[in-house]
Amino acid sequence: MEYLLIYMGIGALAGVFAGLLGVGGGAVTVPLLLWVFAVQGISAEIATHMALATSLAAMIVTSMSSALAHSAKNAVLWNIFPFLAGGVILGSVFGVVTAVQISGAILQIAFGCFLTYVALQTIIGFSAKASRSIPGKPGLVGAGSVIGCVSMYFGIGGGSLTVPFLSYCGVPPGKAVGTSAALGLPIALWGTLLYIFNGWQNTLMPEYSLGFVYGPAAAGIVLTSPFFAKLGALTAHRLKPDHLRKVFGLVLMVIAVELLWNNLV
Repeated sequence: MEYLLIYMGIGALAGVFAGLLGVGGGAVTVPLLLWVFAVQGISAEIATHMALATSLAAMIVTSMSSALAHSAKNAVLWNIFPFLAGGVILGSVFGVVTAVQISGAILQIAFGCFLTYVALQTIIGFSAKASRSIPGKPGLVGAGSVIGCVSMYFGIGGGSLTVPFLSYCGVPPGKAVGTSAALGLPIALWGTLLYIFNGWQNTLMPEYSLGFVYGPAAAGIVLTSPFFAKLGALTAHRLKPDHLRKVFGLVLMVIAVELLWNNLV
């Protein structure tokens, strides 16, 4: 029971930061899940894959509500969405099939490098400048494949990749964010199914698991993250998000350094 409360706390933190700063939950949930799984005594051989899969599973509900909200505001480019989503499905298959073959330590090193990128992006606030137009169907499928693959490695919804890509292609910020939010649903849903399938026969998984998805953790996060995301969004209008963004970026940098230090030294 105490662990369920901890998972609800993780969901609350992820929701607050998502609503407050627009930062995807995976950057918060995966490192915290790794810590809790270690405290629970879960085998290091599967802990990283569990954290990635559980993060994606918990993202399904929030991605769905976010996609509907952006669609209601006509902020989703539905004309390019099917091709990006098709690429996501292809890339996700490759991402999960290869991720389950990679050791947890290597995945954590890669995640530490990715968090460093997200931290710098958060602190500095740099964004891609429009340098070209939206590519054709093959280009969109290719971009979606990369986004889907990388999302499976890091348990994220792809926003830190999709938004810069669309901005680079000249898409206005509002529609870039909205389309990215909509794309987060197939990433989370398809990624969860793939991690369930690939972890189905793993005998190291603890009770109440579905493949690599750990049910109690996913349930705890889902119970609190939507509510606290709304709370974070309301709070964002009363505070200076730029200052909070820099503090959060520094926290992410500390987590990234710790992950890299623990696995490289």
